Amino acid sequence: MNDHLLPIHFAPLQGYTDAVYRRAHARIFGGIETYYSPFVRIEHGEIRRRDVRDAEPGANPGLHLIPQLIAPEVDKAERIISLFIEKGYREVDINLGCPFPVLAKRHNGAGMLPYPEEVRTLLSTITGKHPDIRFSVKLRLGWERPEESLALLPLFNELPLSHIILHPRLGKQQYKGETDPEGFKAFYEGCNKPLFYNGDLLTVEDIRSVTTRFPRLAGLVIGRGLLANPALALEYRQGEPLSADEMARKVSRLHTEVYESYREQLQGGELQLLMKMKSFWEYLLPDGDRKSKKTIHKTTKLSNYQAAVSNLLAAL
Repeated sequence: MNDHLLPIHFAPLQGYTDAVYRRAHARIFGGIETYYSPFVRIEHGEIRRRDVRDAEPGANPGLHLIPQLIAPEVDKAERIISLFIEKGYREVDINLGCPFPVLAKRHNGAGMLPYPEEVRTLLSTITGKHPDIRFSVKLRLGWERPEESLALLPLFNELPLSHIILHPRLGKQQYKGETDPEGFKAFYEGCNKPLFYNGDLLTVEDIRSVTTRFPRLAGLVIGRGLLANPALALEYRQGEPLSADEMARKVSRLHTEVYESYREQLQGGELQLLMKMKSFWEYLLPDGDRKSKKTIHKTTKLSNYQAAVSNLLAAL
């Protein structure tokens, strides 16, 4: 066993890594030190109810969960932090990385990075008001330019942050194009906080490449790579891939548990369940049987979906 393994955190992805998925993943695959909730936000003047339900400690038994918030202003952030404290959380992640334009144009997520004074006001105020909370920050290199994160580095270094998660893309790229390792390196070299690498870690080889290049990393944060291969963290920890048979068994168990949980939870009938399960397969097993995956994507009948899933799993 490698004594120098870094902790792996599961990045939050809206619509994918909810409590149902987190519980099933932790039980069946594991290998994750920390899960993050998809960001909690205020919409139409209220904290979204589904965000509250998802972050409930009772919905995440046995998991080390850090709830994440997204807010452009102190008052909105304070309302969400108060909710987290009420639920018993003492760790909070601040999202400065979301690249979706509809949010970014309102200075949410990565859309806040070009405005360093707004970032300073937000982070300095909330960390100052809550010295008992361990705050972390997840960000991109910038919205337009990587220099935006570098301009914020002195602020991050002076704040009492538990760690920083950096995804080396620009917000305007969303998830397209290449990551920028040189941009990450510039931030890494000047950062005095525990720094986690996030972005395009799809294989154990990708993980090893990044950890070799940046030996002072405190950990790794993986999102789409774990959705594609839920065993990725486990394989990194045990030093070898799962056999095809074991992978097929575990994916089948993961699907069954997620399916049954949604079936009990959702009240919208067959179509709502079907649409939710389609998102389950959006990233999973990218090299799986193409015909089966196409059927899963296009079908409007649950019976066709179930048959396609059976064929897909049988072909593994």
